[in-house]
This record gives sequence, structure tokens and C-alpha cells, in this order.
Amino acid sequence: MATPLTEAEITAGLGELDGWRRDGERLVKQFSFDNYLAGLAFASAVGVLCEGANHHPDMTIGWRRVEVSFTTHDAGNRLSAKDFAAAAGIDALGYPR
Repeated sequence: MATPLTEAEITAGLGELDGWRRDGERLVKQFSFDNYLAGLAFASAVGVLCEGANHHPDMTIGWRRVEVSFTTHDAGNRLSAKDFAAAAGIDALGYPR
């Protein structure tokens, strides 16, 4: 089981990420793209990265945008270090914001 983060840990973690926000017990970021296919390619890259980490986001793919959100189910659907590590990994892919 993962350990839920404290409020102080969540605040500190958000300070280390670019453009991610907290929505209740979810970590969320919307990415924008020049075209639909670029968003699909991004979503696929996120899927591969997160499969390797065994920590899977919810993703909404729309016209030139993809929203990615995380929560940790085995931490009682709360935020954990897994969420912040996955978010940092996605940012490291180098896609536009």
C-alpha cells in the first residue's frame, strides 16, 4: 500500500512541478498541441511511461489537448509520491504544455 502525502508534502510537490494543479485528491495537467495527432502521440508516450512505472493516469484526449490526472488507488484514492513521480516523468518527456 502507498502512503498518502500530507498537505505540506503536496504543497512542496506542486512547487516542484510545472503547470500541474491539485483538484481535490487528483494531480491534473492539461497539455496543448498543434494538432490532434500530436496529442494522440503524447497520450501514447504517457501510456508507455506509466505502464513501465505501473502507475496509470486517467487521460482525456480532445481536439489539440490532452488532460492527464493521477490519484493513488492503493493510498485510499489520495495523492502519494507515485503521483508526483509520474508527473515529473511526463514533464521530462519534453512535450509542450
